[in-house]
Amino acid sequence: MTQRVAILGLGTMGMGMARNLLKAGFSVAAFNRTHAKGAPLAAAGARIAGTPAEAASDADVVISMLSDDDASRSAWTGEQGALAGARPGAVLVESSTVTPAWIAELAGLAAARGLSLLDAPVTGSRVQAEGGQLNFLVGGDAAVLERARPVLAAMSKEIVHLGPVGSGARMKLINNFLCGVQVASLAEGMAWIERSGLDREQALKVLCNGAPGSPLLNALSARMAAASYDVNFLLSLMRKDLSYAGADAATLGVELRTAKSAEERFVEAAAAGYADKDMSAVIEPLRARQS
Repeated sequence: MTQRVAILGLGTMGMGMARNLLKAGFSVAAFNRTHAKGAPLAAAGARIAGTPAEAASDADVVISMLSDDDASRSAWTGEQGALAGARPGAVLVESSTVTPAWIAELAGLAAARGLSLLDAPVTGSRVQAEGGQLNFLVGGDAAVLERARPVLAAMSKEIVHLGPVGSGARMKLINNFLCGVQVASLAEGMAWIERSGLDREQALKVLCNGAPGSPLLNALSARMAAASYDVNFLLSLMRKDLSYAGADAATLGVELRTAKSAEERFVEAAAAGYADKDMSAVIEPLRARQS
């Protein structure tokens, strides 16, 4: 029998994930706070639900892909939340980038209803979501993961089981902490290059082909050079992720000083009007000070 999947959130990532589930032959119900955003998905064969509870009502697997702890809590809890609507035996999958503390609380709420939770955030951005090439970082019971594996496989190139519930959320914050620091330092380096009079194209070739080079540096340096900020990863979400990373590391006695510094760059860019742009726009306040 075809597995039925509910997906909560049709943003930059959720829409691509939902489309790949439909392509793979799953029955998909979707919820998004802005109901009209689901129209293209409905045209592709999905059922658009009015509430998270309605979306989850007949699903075998319920996936959330939302912006932060607050959005996740709103979708899962309350009379119209997915927890209230989920049927017995459903597997709940939280793929949002949220705190391990919220995952622990959500796991408790799920268990109280006899439901199983996986925290399974992803690496990759819009392009990978659209192409079914995400990497899932999974925390939770291995047997529960096997029940959800066919669904996750339809959206991904790799599924990594990291340990008990909360492991995926923590790994994702570590990943995004390192990414955010690199993006902030790239913005500073790029501004330095532009102000110095060095040939920018030549300088970026040196960096991208040398020890600092990485897929992230290569992609974002091109976006910064072109000042092309169509969203692959929202700037406001990287600011949030750096904040979450610092808070979680602190619970383990680790001070992320570089995260604090990088977060300041993203806060500054958000205040300058770039919150809803790609995170590569973090360079623009630095450029503005050059003029």
